[in-house]
Amino acid sequence: MAEFEISSRESAILIGTILGDSHLAMLKSGARLEVVHSEKQYAYVWWKYMEFQRVTSAPPHCLYISDKRYKKTYTQWRFKTRVNSMFTHLHHQFYSRKGKKVIPQNISSLLTSPLALAVLYMDDGGRRNDSYGVFLNTLSFTKRENHLLATCLKENFSLEARIHWIQDGYRLYIPSAYAQQFSELVDPYLIPSMKYKLPYNPVTTSFARLDRARDRRRVSSLL
Repeated sequence: MAEFEISSRESAILIGTILGDSHLAMLKSGARLEVVHSEKQYAYVWWKYMEFQRVTSAPPHCLYISDKRYKKTYTQWRFKTRVNSMFTHLHHQFYSRKGKKVIPQNISSLLTSPLALAVLYMDDGGRRNDSYGVFLNTLSFTKRENHLLATCLKENFSLEARIHWIQDGYRLYIPSAYAQQFSELVDPYLIPSMKYKLPYNPVTTSFARLDRARDRRRVSSLL
């Protein structure tokens, strides 16, 4: 099967989604990209598919996942690419010998494009209800790895990021002071269904409405 050279745009999307929800699976012949999202992210799955269509064999398909514990059925949309040497090369950098996803030491030379940052945010980001700050759910990575990523954001995008511990692990938090800068950086690359995640709208030059009451209710429920 013919080998495709990955374009700079495809490479940026690839870096962002590897850091996020997507997975590089290593086969005998090399690695391939596997994309899986919930039904709510249907439009996002198809956007990714269209971006990688020339290296895929089939369009996204639907899977129904049954959870017997809660007697619920979840819908997922997924697709996979063909094996490519770029995927194999990135697998060596983003996965340990045991197959665990990691932040490579040279992340600052890989995560350089606002498009890559936007994809990471669409995959694993969100905004707070009690401030204009945004977060990246980098929970699967260690504190040291989160520090590498925070340093990358500072060096390549002039964004300050703090490492916060939540119940399941560490995640990166970008404070309200950088909300406008962050939004203007990634907004051109966000698909319409993901615009709700931004705390600031560069078109209307307005900030999102905060819901401190909901945040207080959430805190009260934990007491």
